[in-house]
Amino acid sequence: MMKRGGAPRTVSCGVVILDTAGRVFLAHATDTTHWDIPKGQGEPGETPADAALRELLEETGIEFAPARLLDLGRFAYRHDKDLHLFAVQVAEGEIDPARCTCTSLFPSRRDGSMIPEMDAYRWTVPGDVDTYASRSLARLFRTKLSLAELHRRLSGA
Repeated sequence: MMKRGGAPRTVSCGVVILDTAGRVFLAHATDTTHWDIPKGQGEPGETPADAALRELLEETGIEFAPARLLDLGRFAYRHDKDLHLFAVQVAEGEIDPARCTCTSLFPSRRDGSMIPEMDAYRWTVPGDVDTYASRSLARLFRTKLSLAELHRRLSGA
């Protein structure tokens, strides 16, 4: 997909994880002030679902069977990026944020040492998402992907 000016839009694939209470799972992006859903760009030959599951595993250590994913489709995210999102509802206690771990590394802006992409994890009630998430993610949840509506869909209500 091309945008005006001819530069291709990048696509990040990610997983929105909700618990039975409707809280969303967020990961803290190292060396930033914001929290995000686990997501990243696909590799050549990867389907969006494969990319989302790989990024989830690399950034959190969480593994899901592909059959658990609900494909939410593609969303405009920023002027240069779209998100292809999937959703999963997890059982009470299925994910313990204290046990999550990130294996994907990048060079620190401070000293160039290799540091994990994500360094903390939390369950967040929808009303607190604006406090933690990046502006782009908070706007997406406010305008295009209601967490309350998604929770109803996943719960089968």
